[in-house]
Amino acid sequence: MLGTKVNPGYKQTEVGVIPEDWDIIPLSSCALGTMQNGLFFKPSLKGTGVKLINVGDLYQRAPINSELLELFGANSNECERFGVRDGDIFFTRSSIVPSGIAHCNIFRSNTSECVVFDSHVIRLRPDVNKVVSAYLFRACVGEIARSFLVSHAKTGTMTTIDQKVLGKCPVLLPHTKLEQEAIAEALSDADTLIESLEKLIFKKRLIKQAAMQELLRPKKKWKEEKLGNLGVFLKGSGIKKDEAISGAIPCVRYGEIYTHHNEWVRDFYSWISPNVARTATLLKRGDILFAGSGETKEEIGKCVAFLSEIKAYAGGDVVILRPQKADSAFLGYYLNSPSITRQKASRGQGDAIVHIGSASLSDIDILLPSAEEQAEIASILSDLDSELSALEQKLSKARQIKQGMMQELLTGRIRLI
Repeated sequence: MLGTKVNPGYKQTEVGVIPEDWDIIPLSSCALGTMQNGLFFKPSLKGTGVKLINVGDLYQRAPINSELLELFGANSNECERFGVRDGDIFFTRSSIVPSGIAHCNIFRSNTSECVVFDSHVIRLRPDVNKVVSAYLFRACVGEIARSFLVSHAKTGTMTTIDQKVLGKCPVLLPHTKLEQEAIAEALSDADTLIESLEKLIFKKRLIKQAAMQELLRPKKKWKEEKLGNLGVFLKGSGIKKDEAISGAIPCVRYGEIYTHHNEWVRDFYSWISPNVARTATLLKRGDILFAGSGETKEEIGKCVAFLSEIKAYAGGDVVILRPQKADSAFLGYYLNSPSITRQKASRGQGDAIVHIGSASLSDIDILLPSAEEQAEIASILSDLDSELSALEQKLSKARQIKQGMMQELLTGRIRLI
């Protein structure tokens, strides 16, 4: 771009400023031979034979997990023509949405077993004398490549791409394989951290689930009660969709109880104006908010506790219980437990749209521990939630850092060598 200042050691190119000792080459120049479509997938040959890479496998976490591949009855000639090697890179040929076109993954395996790929997938075999396979894969999922592939695909009922267009995709290539390897290794380390956090979060969720099952399981000393005897019920007031972005006052809408909230309201996703708030229902700390409408009886009446001192409001189809004889934090967990959920489901009315109101909720049978035990259970589960929240924030940050690393490393703005 004319007038753009370029720092020493860098040069201006059609894709932006890159290091002087990097090249921009078409993806086809990175390939050993031509790119290739796979073999025709015959459903009758499914279930036995050799492993097959199909479209769905490309959406796994990289690299492609050979243990999850289904079997296909390929013959020896097909194994020779379509056999996969370590480092091969694959792209999807079609997608329902443009952003999904040419979704990319890499195969890593040093075994000699035959693995083939089907005709809806394009295989590129990197020329290892020119490019490190792991680096090329990272370049193909980077911002520059993705922008090119999405913008140059053919759109229609399905979005498609062919080998010719795929081969023109620009690849920013460091001159030395040592630098390519360093970039690929740094991004792999970032992936390893992300995967370890995901596994830890999964483990913590299982621990929380087991803890809830044990702690919320009624004990002999728990007292029988009707939900309606715990306090008074109120109704939220209608807040239209456009009104939910009309100001800066937080509110909770019934659909968000299903999509955003679990046990407690921790964040807000809708904001209303003072004028809308005048006709809405003001929440009070300790309120239990039930979704009064839903798509299925199994999910109807999902609830969440409001434990904040923030001035916030409830939208329409929110049924509010204002407890006077129970710990609200405990209720936020207990009233979504399986035994209570089954009762809510049995009281839901309607088919296409299911409803539940305060009268039906009031009649739900509950078993309550002492106030001290309620507080203790809520504290234990809250601590588990805090651990999960901290890990989820760490995971989000790790993903953001990796995204930034990709943008910096794959354009040479940060050099590792």
